[in-house]
Amino acid sequence: MTTLKERVIVLTSYERKSLIRFLALYLGSVFVLLAIIGYLFFENNRTSMKSAMKFEMMYQGRMLSSKIIMKAMKEKKLDQNTTKHFLSSLKHCRFSVGYFDKEQHPIYSEIGSVGQFKPDFYMQNNCCYTVIEDPSDHLGVHYVVLKEHELLHAFQQLRIKIIGYLVLSFLLMGVVGYFLGRLFLHPVREQIESLDRFIADTTHELNTPISAILMTIQSLKDIDEKKKKRLEASAKRLHVMYSSLTYRFEGKEEKIEDLCFDKIIEERVGYIRELIDSKRLHLEMMLEPTKVHMARTSAERLIDNLLSNAVKYCDVGDSIEITLRNRVLMVKDSGIGIDETMKEDIFKRYKRANNERGGFGIGLNIVLRICRQYRIKLELESEKGSGSTFILTFPKYKGSSALQCL
Repeated sequence: MTTLKERVIVLTSYERKSLIRFLALYLGSVFVLLAIIGYLFFENNRTSMKSAMKFEMMYQGRMLSSKIIMKAMKEKKLDQNTTKHFLSSLKHCRFSVGYFDKEQHPIYSEIGSVGQFKPDFYMQNNCCYTVIEDPSDHLGVHYVVLKEHELLHAFQQLRIKIIGYLVLSFLLMGVVGYFLGRLFLHPVREQIESLDRFIADTTHELNTPISAILMTIQSLKDIDEKKKKRLEASAKRLHVMYSSLTYRFEGKEEKIEDLCFDKIIEERVGYIRELIDSKRLHLEMMLEPTKVHMARTSAERLIDNLLSNAVKYCDVGDSIEITLRNRVLMVKDSGIGIDETMKEDIFKRYKRANNERGGFGIGLNIVLRICRQYRIKLELESEKGSGSTFILTFPKYKGSSALQCL
């Protein structure tokens, strides 16, 4: 059996869109959750580190104050130089220390100016301060001030570490989410491939009877001409559907060549003329000689599906206009049109604008794939009840200049 084209593709464009939507929602939720966890963890550690620092600085400040009291009790009077020498040799902790009198003038200080002398622990200008007050002014020292400037650096290090862990966690969850999405899409892919196999097998069985019907119609004699044309139109419609299905599923390599696209349009219109006449559709063509570089089969399928779509969604007596000018093809019909909500999905495989009009829902998907393959810009203008216009803008011709389209 013929190998399906889609089996060699990891993900279709629609599966990728679904996976991207899933990952966006999943990773968005994960990001918010990790951000909340990271913030709470940082604040908890920040509070703990701040409390530990406050306890240590208050403890060291009281120890220094106690030593000053003990020295004052032991030696009742000390001159200024002796007091300063004693205070300079008193420090046995990792903090900068300052000793100030009641008027907040420094007796001996390693910390320069102090913004405030309220007894407690506070943070100012990226530094931590602790003030111990001695109302008795032993050795003239009323305030013992400790200063620390490493805590904010520790906060910054903690913040960087948490962010690093969060980024790694986010990437890990992203990988997990990707494989979860692929896992969820697997049953959908199996169902699509099963449907593809069914259509491919069914299509394979249609070839012989369709060919036989077309040959038989050509040999019929002594039959009403209207009935004969009706039979031929129905058979050709089946053949167009068969051609589209085989193009979609066989995946044969095609020979790219220089073509007169206007001639291809005339040929394909002539092929389904009976189908157009059977619905009494008014057809207008304004074709300018246009050269393209693409496979003939792709060009035929492109036109067949655009025409088939226009005929299918036209009512009896409607009109179809085909215009090819300045490398822009416009296929306009006055049929039932397409609802605004359906425009984005109309080119998806197995999607149909109207379930009452039949079809497999793959014709416009084939049109889209061919346009992407040959870099043809595809646009759709449609309004429900007012018909549809498909606009195809072909890229600049780069083929042989020897080809003449007259």
